[in-house]
Amino acid sequence: MFVGREADLEELSRLWRKRVASLVTCRGRRRIGKSTLIEEFARRSGARFLKLEGKAPEPGMSNKVQLATFLEQLRRQTKTRVRSLANWSEAFAALDAELDAAKTVVLLDEISWMGKYDVGFPGELKIAWDNLFKKHDRTIVFLCGSVSTWIAKNILNNTGFVGRASCNFVVRELPLDACVKFWGRKAARTATRDIVDVLSVTGGVPRYLEEIDPSLSADENVRRMCFLPQALLRDDFTKIFNVVFGENAVTKRTILEHLSECPLTVAEIAEALGVERSGTISTHLEDLEVAGFVSEDAGLVPGTDRTPKQMRYRVCDNYTRFFLKYIQPNARTIDSGSFRFNALETLKGWETMLGLQFENLVIANLPRLLPALGMGNVLLKSAAPYRQSATRRRKGCQIDLLLQADRKVCVVEIKRRATIGREVIDEVESKVRSLSLPAGVSVRTALVYEGTLAKSVEAEGYFDALVPVESLMYGSEKELAFGRR
Repeated sequence: MFVGREADLEELSRLWRKRVASLVTCRGRRRIGKSTLIEEFARRSGARFLKLEGKAPEPGMSNKVQLATFLEQLRRQTKTRVRSLANWSEAFAALDAELDAAKTVVLLDEISWMGKYDVGFPGELKIAWDNLFKKHDRTIVFLCGSVSTWIAKNILNNTGFVGRASCNFVVRELPLDACVKFWGRKAARTATRDIVDVLSVTGGVPRYLEEIDPSLSADENVRRMCFLPQALLRDDFTKIFNVVFGENAVTKRTILEHLSECPLTVAEIAEALGVERSGTISTHLEDLEVAGFVSEDAGLVPGTDRTPKQMRYRVCDNYTRFFLKYIQPNARTIDSGSFRFNALETLKGWETMLGLQFENLVIANLPRLLPALGMGNVLLKSAAPYRQSATRRRKGCQIDLLLQADRKVCVVEIKRRATIGREVIDEVESKVRSLSLPAGVSVRTALVYEGTLAKSVEAEGYFDALVPVESLMYGSEKELAFGRR
């Protein structure tokens, strides 16, 4: 099934309004649906679609094998009479010979695998674009891959490609209202908490959402997807991580393991690793960020245009954190077929971790959240979690999401509890009082929640906005009414 991505498809459709060919880089974590999106874009455009995919690295792989794979795929999709390829110059010429004046989408998929065994590959691709592909003004060429670091290094940051890419497209997780569609008509009869608990494990990753059985509870869905020897999510992290980083995976994985506990600064990561703080750690973090595992909470110091002296990094991929916290430590028991748990709540530290998972879901849905907060048309300077360290003159505080605009900040508390009582007002008020702000900056407060909200919270009128997570999950009032539990 293809759901969501309407804004992405609309953005891509603008490329057809140009009178020249387009070169587009497309990045995103594995399983996020990059290839599916591009194919759907071609289908809706009524364009001819050619997909040429690099072959996954394996023992014995070589540039010769990649060229043979390229030709085999080209022959299946066109009438080319080429029988062999000696190099990438010949490969791209063979592809160009099959392009004409018709509307065409070309997808060079897993391009990092395609060019892995020839250091001259980026240069040959640049020459092919300049002298061949760009002359077909009704053609869009997508360079797509899960190894985003390769695309960044060899295409985006390659001086030879400067000014050539029409769009650097990043495919992100599906928004909550699209995720709910994987429950189909049963969504209206499924408790919000059941849906949120599953999404806290999968995030908005389409390939994982396809595994959901809407007839089952959240506990049973997670058991089937994660805690059986043959389950997709039992070892998908390892497959993805090794493919993306290869021999450079060990230190990056260790960094992720530390970040899965809580967000950390570069200095704190260095201390956890037992090494000196250096640019190497920053490079690892940049690679993890580009690959979609980690996010830098790049907010501003409240009420200013200054960035904090030390940025914090957090695991932004929900499945990654779930794997590191619950699947990896129990791998042997799972593989023996004897892992058992009564419910998600019985997993050690589940409620604490779920707070981080739920925050990720909400922050990833910021475009849908802002209108609900009455800030849909406000020009934001920054939107990120914020932590203020304690000093002699001020108290410390940790804010789930801090939105900053000109002379205004909004302190957003993100809460998932069975019952949310009046104590949440005291919690947020304490943070607001501790927050160091210059004079003339007004403060708004908001609560985004999943659970039963005590009547006293709404009656007291402390929060400027109360946003049940259902309002981010369901489109119409009718769906919202059915979806609330």
